[in-house]
Amino acid sequence: MLRLMMMLTGNRSKTVSDLSERLGITERSVYRYIDTLREAGFVLKKDSNYFRIDKSSPYFKEISSLIHFTEEEAWVLKSAIESIDENNLIKQNLKKKLYTVYNYRILADTVSKGKNARNINALVEAMEEEKQVMIRGYSSANSRKVSDRLIEPFAFTTNYIQVWAFDTVSGTNKLFKISRMNRAEVCETPWQSKERHLTARIDVFRISSSEVLPVRLTMSLRAASLLTEEYPLAEKHLKRINDNRWILETEVCSYEGVGRFVSGLLNEMEQIEPEEFRQFIRMKIESGIKKLG
Repeated sequence: MLRLMMMLTGNRSKTVSDLSERLGITERSVYRYIDTLREAGFVLKKDSNYFRIDKSSPYFKEISSLIHFTEEEAWVLKSAIESIDENNLIKQNLKKKLYTVYNYRILADTVSKGKNARNINALVEAMEEEKQVMIRGYSSANSRKVSDRLIEPFAFTTNYIQVWAFDTVSGTNKLFKISRMNRAEVCETPWQSKERHLTARIDVFRISSSEVLPVRLTMSLRAASLLTEEYPLAEKHLKRINDNRWILETEVCSYEGVGRFVSGLLNEMEQIEPEEFRQFIRMKIESGIKKLG
């Protein structure tokens, strides 16, 4: 009854059938509980095919304040949960508990706007219903081509920047960047490869691969501040030496992500290790200069 009450507060998308499936009870039981809420004094309205508790109901404000997050509360909660390491069991349990009532939408809408928000909500819907998604006009950074992709999305990364999905064409799990999607369309086709859904290691620069490469950077306070602003998970790998000297010591999946960061702040770097990474930076800079003519 409490879970149903929470779902009916501000309900705009769940039909009786959806509520029945989510709660694991029959539709008849849902209707019976709705009648019980009415008898208790709650005003329930039916718009199209869904019920919701009307704001004029007694104690509505008190209930809403207890079971819903403000935008600021959602932001803090999201940041706290997403800052936990991806492989941490507590993080997964927290997400599952929140998902039983709120799903991802309440958190996603606090950090995403416009096209990204629409696409994230479509991906959330697909995850909830375990359906495939057709990504229209995906701009791939690797192939440098724009194409449609049929995927099975199953997990988001920090701040909803990327989504883990099973690529039905290659038969592998990949990261897809939300901002590179023109449009996400939920298909009627259910997941076909659920047992193969698996996330991989992601470094603090949001790069994923099977490689593990050590990196050590000595940088200024300005660089350290910009690093934690853009890549919050890097903070746990930062060590303060003095007021204007910080050291980042971590492992990355590729030099590409950390390379872009370092290349943009070379004047703020005091030391770059190992030698292989220094060579990578030199080659990137030389290649860029040649392209400029």
